[in-house]
Formats: sequence, C-alpha cells, structure tokens
Amino acid sequence: MRLFAEKENSVGGEKIELYNVNHLPIIREFAIKLDLVEVINQMIPCKMDVEPGIIFLGLIMDTLSGRTPLYRLDEFFEQQDTELLLGREILPEYFADHNVARVIDKAYEIGTIKIFSEIARRGVSVFGVKTKHVSFDTTSINVFGDYMFNPTEDSEVLKITHGYSKDHRPDLKQFLISMLCVDRNIPVFGKTEDGNASDKKINNDVLSSISKHMATHNLKPGAFIYIADSAMVTEENLKVIGDQTLFISRLPATYNECDRVIKEAVLNDQWIDVGVLALTKPTQNRPVAQYKAFESEVSLYGKSYRAIVIHSSAHDKRRQKKIDRELKAEQKLLESQCKEIGKKEFFCQKDAEKAANALGKSNSKYYVTRTQIKEIPKYKKGRPKDGVREVKEMRYGIVSQLEENKEAIVRLRKESGCFVLISNVPKEGEERYDSRGILKAYKDQHGIEQNFSFLKDPAIVNAIFLKKPERIEVLGLVLLLSLLIWRLIEHSMRKYIEDTNEDLPGWKKARTERPTSFMLVTKFMGIMVIKIGNERRLNKPLTPQQKEYLSALKVKEKIFIKPRER
Repeated sequence: MRLFAEKENSVGGEKIELYNVNHLPIIREFAIKLDLVEVINQMIPCKMDVEPGIIFLGLIMDTLSGRTPLYRLDEFFEQQDTELLLGREILPEYFADHNVARVIDKAYEIGTIKIFSEIARRGVSVFGVKTKHVSFDTTSINVFGDYMFNPTEDSEVLKITHGYSKDHRPDLKQFLISMLCVDRNIPVFGKTEDGNASDKKINNDVLSSISKHMATHNLKPGAFIYIADSAMVTEENLKVIGDQTLFISRLPATYNECDRVIKEAVLNDQWIDVGVLALTKPTQNRPVAQYKAFESEVSLYGKSYRAIVIHSSAHDKRRQKKIDRELKAEQKLLESQCKEIGKKEFFCQKDAEKAANALGKSNSKYYVTRTQIKEIPKYKKGRPKDGVREVKEMRYGIVSQLEENKEAIVRLRKESGCFVLISNVPKEGEERYDSRGILKAYKDQHGIEQNFSFLKDPAIVNAIFLKKPERIEVLGLVLLLSLLIWRLIEHSMRKYIEDTNEDLPGWKKARTERPTSFMLVTKFMGIMVIKIGNERRLNKPLTPQQKEYLSALKVKEKIFIKPRER
C-alpha cells in the first residue's frame, strides 16, 4: 500500500510513503548476484528510457509476488518502491504494456535459449551448483482461446495446438516447456515446444545437442549423467547416446525385456536391500517407502545395458486395484465355465474325462480347476425289485472346484510393485554407481516435476492472455528465470544447512533441515518499509527467525532499507 497525501502524511515537510515489500528485496539481491539486469542489457540493444534488464526484473518480481497478472505490470509498480527494488526510481508508466511488448519482441529476436543459458551458466558458477546429474522432462501448459494462426510446418514459430495433454485437458490447446535441471531442480536449459511435440523427438533433439549445452558449464561427455523418463528409450535416442553420454532412464513396460527381467528378479528372489531414500519424515497417511534392487542386463537393438529391477513397498494403489479387478473378472469367467460344464452329462466316461482335462488345463495362470468324474445312473421305469431300482444306463458328469494359485498371485503382486531402470553407468571404476546410487539419481527426477508444479501454480502464473506465439515463448523465458531464482534461494538455504549442520525455522514452531522458498516467503510476509523523504526504515524490527533466514542466504538486513546501485 502507498500513501500519497502530503499534508496528513508528512514530517517536517517530507512526504511519508509506506510500501509492503515482503520478500522482494531478497529477489532483488539474487538477481544482482546473477548480474541479470546487466546480462540482458548487453544482449538486448535498446534505446528506451527503461532498460530491457529492468523490464525483465520487473516481470520476475511480479511473477514471484504471485499477486497480479503480468499484463498489469504498471499497476503492480504503482504500489512498489522502485528505487529500492530496481536500483533507481522509475515511473510506473514505464512498465506500460507497449514498452513491455517492445522488450519481449526484442528478446525473441535475440533468442530465449541464448538469454536463459547465459544467466543459468552464471548461476551454476556463482552458487557452486553440482552438475553431475542432468535431468530432463517436459510439461504442457494449457491456453484458453482459439489461437487461429497456422504457421507452416517448417516454421520455427511456436505452434499452439492440441496435443497429448499431461493435465488431462485434451479440449484445450497447449504448448510445452522442456527443461534440463542440475542438482535436482535448478534449471540450466529451457525451451518452449510445439503443443503436439513428441517427448521422444524432443529427447532426441536435446541428446543431439546436450554436449554443447553442458560445455557451457565446462562439462565434457562422461562428466555428467543424463536422466530422463521412459520416453528417452528409443532406438534413435540410444544410438545418439552411444558410449559417450552416461544415462539413466526407465525401461518402458512395452519392451519384452522389461517383463523378462522383472520375472527373473522375482523368481530368483536375491534382492539387494536399498532401504529408505526419502528425506522427509513419514506420516500415518504417507508411510515411508522401502526399496530393494536386483541387478541384471537387457539387450536392446543389439547392445547390452545395465538393468536394475526396483521393488517398492509403496505399491501403486491403482495398479493393485487393477490386479484385483482382473483377478475377480477371471474368477467369475472360470466359475461360469465350471457351472456350465457341471450341467452337462456324458454318455461315455472317456468323453467326460476329456472334457475335465480340457477344463483343468485352461489358460489361467492364477487359478487351478480341480475336477472329478461322477457317475449319474439312469433308472428303468417301474417299481423297484426287492427295494432296488434297476439301472438302465450310466452317464457321467463333472464336479469342479476352483482354487487360487496363491504362489502365482503373490508373484504377480510382487511384479506389479517393480519397475526397471536402464543405464550405461559403469559398476566399476571412478564413475561407478551401485544399485542404490542409480535409483537415488533417478529419483532426483522428482525435483524437475516440482518445477513443473511451480510453472503451473495459479498463484505464480496467471491466465495467459498473450496471443502471439513469439511473446508466449518469451513468457516461458520469464517463468524459467523466475524459477531459476526461486530454486537458487532454496539451494542457498540448504547449502547453509549442509555446511553448518544447523537448521532453520520451519512451519509453525518446528525447525527444519529442508527449508523451501515458499517457506521463506511466508516468514517475510508483512515486511513494510516507511520512506520519509530519501530515508527508509522498517515499520518494526526484523524477527530472530527472519534474521536466521537472511544469514543463511548471506544477505544483509540493510537490503530492506538501502537501495543498491547496480
């Protein structure tokens, strides 16, 4: 909130202004550490009154404030201390839509990948980010509206169209965002993709140029491990990988080799105990998962790879329910067959035995049909002689009983809790990874999925009103830059805990060893700056908890009251 009344809100003739800055000065400090404004100013030539770097910083701050749509940037800065946050006092009207649009169009001409890669490279260097594990994934972003433009097939313009919706909204058009992350969830490469682009094809494009991308971080092939989901495992992608790039992925269940090694693992029952990987404490509703592994090999397209069969105690509930449904349906079918054959009578015992054998040898793996031949006498008409009815002829029937093949069903349930990781990471030598290391590296993929949750959070990303695909591509750049700063803040806090063995204030009155950026934001809600003339002060002193967070981030308290020249 900003107060403009000069008479009632003045001291000694100096105007008093009040700003609710919350965590935004921290965002500013991390942008300064990345040289974000300077890098963008150097890459995007412009003669406007406000530099392109400042426009981008404003967009990032608005994104991470989570309060207003990006198309109202001028309204957002009417309520902000621009000198404190941006380094110099800037009139809100400089952030009008036409100025922002001009900068966005220039950024598209320069190249969003080029801009983001340069700033991400600085982030990795400045913050000492680990780059051993490189995770890749894609997500879809829905848009509302017609988007009737039809770029040609060979056009490089982003195509917003219908495609496979990961949000289960096939009725909406979409575009994709692909991302490479290091150290679990810190993005180092990102790109907007066509709405109907294939993950397999995107993987191939990334693999074809990943050495180039990672070389910007001074990494040679073999010095990093490429981690991706099952869409990576295709003949073309494995050919591109060759022997130069180390990788870890999930073997799709559509491959026969996947089913074979899972059965091999369950039958051999020689598991390696991996234990618990989760760092969060278990709850009653979310018990901790226990893992065990079985080492084997698979052959794909004439080449052998390591295959690590992983069994999780946290069985997929949907998969278990599917098994229950399938078993129940099979049982019902077999019972119906038994009932039908039980109604039949055979004139010959051999015919009855033949039918019983056929029923007992049904194709069911999970049920056994026990059969028995019974005699069915047919009596002559008339009264019994000496109390005994005379048998005219003997017919034969089948009595059947259905039993579960408990061993096979247990094996099926065990197999359902398994998945297969495929890798060319060696088991011996300096670059060796054991089964636990392979699984732990693959589980880092969860970090990139958290990033996608960030990109889709309505509190972060409001409805997309841009109609030009070029501008939507630059919006993707803004989101990626915001995400980069968000994750670097989190990385800094966790690095502090790792180095000092200290913890930080968590939710409520608890302490935590896994602080998040969102947790930090909640701690700094309500921070207000009072500006009297050119002097600033806080409406109340920072709390011990807030000071702890600033110490962990290596940020000084004066960022809330002292503008910092860039």
